[in-house]
Amino acid sequence: MTKVESGAELGDARGLVKLDQVELDLQGMTCASCAARIEKKLNKLPGASATVNFATEKASVTFDPAVVSTEDMLAAVTAIGYGAELVKEEPEEEAAAGTARSHDHASELLQRLVFSAMLAVPVLLLSMIPQLEFRNWQWLAFTLATPVVFWGGLPFHKAAWASLKHFSFSMDTLISMGALAAYGWSIYALFFTKAGDQGFRMSFSFTGATSRMHPDIYLETASVVVAVILFGRYLEAKGKRRSGSAISDLASGGSVAVTVLGVDGHETLRVSRDLKVGDRFLVRAGEKVGTDGVVESGEANVDFSLLTGESLPRRVLPGDEIVGGAVNLDGRLVVRATRVGSETAMAQLAKIVADAQAKKAEVQHLVDRISSVFVPVVIALSIGTALVRFFTGDSVQAAFTAAVAVLIIACPCAMGLATPMALLVGTGRAAQLGILIRGPEVLESARRIDTVVLDKTGTVTTGRMSVVRAIPLGDTTEAELTAMAAAAEAGSRHPLAAAIMVRADELEVDVPEAKSVLAVAGQGVSAIVDQVPVVVGKLAYCQDNGLVAPGDLTRESAGTQAPVSLVYAGWGGEVRGVFEIADQIRPDSRGAINALKHLGAEVILLTGDSRQAAELVGRELAVDRVIAEVTPEGKGQVVDELLAQGKRVAMVGDGINDAAALAKATLGISVGGGTDVAKEASDLTVFGGGVAGVVDAVRIARRTLGTIRGNLFWAFAYNTAAIPLAALGLVNPVVAGTAMAFSSVFVVGNSVRLFGFRRAHID
Repeated sequence: MTKVESGAELGDARGLVKLDQVELDLQGMTCASCAARIEKKLNKLPGASATVNFATEKASVTFDPAVVSTEDMLAAVTAIGYGAELVKEEPEEEAAAGTARSHDHASELLQRLVFSAMLAVPVLLLSMIPQLEFRNWQWLAFTLATPVVFWGGLPFHKAAWASLKHFSFSMDTLISMGALAAYGWSIYALFFTKAGDQGFRMSFSFTGATSRMHPDIYLETASVVVAVILFGRYLEAKGKRRSGSAISDLASGGSVAVTVLGVDGHETLRVSRDLKVGDRFLVRAGEKVGTDGVVESGEANVDFSLLTGESLPRRVLPGDEIVGGAVNLDGRLVVRATRVGSETAMAQLAKIVADAQAKKAEVQHLVDRISSVFVPVVIALSIGTALVRFFTGDSVQAAFTAAVAVLIIACPCAMGLATPMALLVGTGRAAQLGILIRGPEVLESARRIDTVVLDKTGTVTTGRMSVVRAIPLGDTTEAELTAMAAAAEAGSRHPLAAAIMVRADELEVDVPEAKSVLAVAGQGVSAIVDQVPVVVGKLAYCQDNGLVAPGDLTRESAGTQAPVSLVYAGWGGEVRGVFEIADQIRPDSRGAINALKHLGAEVILLTGDSRQAAELVGRELAVDRVIAEVTPEGKGQVVDELLAQGKRVAMVGDGINDAAALAKATLGISVGGGTDVAKEASDLTVFGGGVAGVVDAVRIARRTLGTIRGNLFWAFAYNTAAIPLAALGLVNPVVAGTAMAFSSVFVVGNSVRLFGFRRAHID
């Protein structure tokens, strides 16, 4: 299947043009210049706009299907010597295919590396240690170096030739030219000079200088450079493979065997990808949930860490939503499928993260432009170095050595990898922690934030009503009060009723069965429990049903000033107790807000709740400002006002009423899973952890941006310093090849360090 998405529209003289989008898997890229060549070729197609990412080895193309076809795109890539195929639509299949390709590429490089190293090391030792030399040893070196140059270096030569056939250059052009030039010069020296007859020792010095009167042979340069660069490419391939593993895990996390329940209760074993919306399936203890759905029956503690990054399991009850890939730790659940295949939360998360990785930060566009012209400039510098040094009095050997060193040391692979590798690892690690970063521009936004605006309900609070305190009256016990109230409320879906039911579960009381249940919307419920009439609800409702309240049961007399709801319960003609129920503050909210302040942000609590309730929460959390009684439109206006004051605002929310503010803010962050509208309006989505998750989101975004900047600094600084040193003859070709390879390894290694990112410690 092809992965083609419709929906984009572009206005032109003919009206609106409907555009499609397609992703291509690319093969044969070895450096950033390859990516630049493919991107340039695709962008030359009429009606197409392409972005190629070297790290992910994918091209994202927006195109007018009336003007250009996917076959045209594949043909264009093939025509310049690379491979391409359409990305499969199923995320599991694409993840598996990508993992297999990465593994095969790394394995091939490892084979060439081991073979080349085994032959290149003896050549190097013979060159460095005169005591190892024997009569005609140079012919042994020639025999060992030849397969290294031609078989070990075959990927570089093939890529260079493919480029030259189309009158272009790549990083491999420099490597191939350098190795073949050193090898060709050695052939000349061996067969046409005294070096071949007299066994002159090959020079190996860190300056590359030589005082010999006869041409030296450079077999050690040709063979060792190939081996060292193969080593760098192998480590690079391993780093890229590991970097993509987080998304592969997400994409394939839900692929499991599922027990499907028929209408008659008959059980059938089926693969999760074959499930259909509406199917009912069984999830036993220890099993993965096959796809997104709603719990129809059963209770269990469920591990959502694959999607949310939460370390603690969550209790799910009938009516709760559950996601594919979550693990049932105990209990037995019957789930009705609501989303399957590419529509599941896991698949959507993998897709969005992959899309973010395929995008480019603004600085990467500059790097791509530099890389596309860098190679021909370096070739010109190499030829110029040889000519200048020769005509200013240097020997042919010294001029040649410097020219080869310039070719080899200049390869700007590190520049091409600097941004995409860090973005690949950073977004992948964030996804493992339940943090969704939508694109590279988000990193820059996160760096500049100086004001964080927090919604209250569901963000700094749990978003679920719970019993803060139960106050039994007279000789009634808390267990008795809770059991009778829970019996009457058992059939209600009201949040206050649910809080009382959870309290009964916490106390492990036996809840009797209720009969003749009568609910009055907004007032309360009455029922017969153990042949006793029970009334639960507002005080006035209890009194209207004949219950007498002992004293003035106001909020003050109940003993609280907090913003709670009071639910009264009674039987036998008297009110027997009162429940204080509230949406409680998350345990880690205060510590997280302190952490946001340490990150340099002013913290504002923004809510539609009453001023009294908001100020009580604000004081508890020690926020800088409280803005209360605000409408959903008003939230967007508050963000506008802050932006007008020059603030760089992060808005954190979880509901539809936050969507406008999320979209307007410098950085929109939706938390707790949130609503679909809130997630679409946001730049960052935190699937678990509340405000603590927001702290981690800002930290990893800033860390990723810092890694990109560090990579770019190293890459540019390396080339700026290394090329003049090589041109001056201060670095010999072997050392140049080693330095060039390890500049790329440094960038990959520095990026992979992001996998070590850990959650902030919140007190």
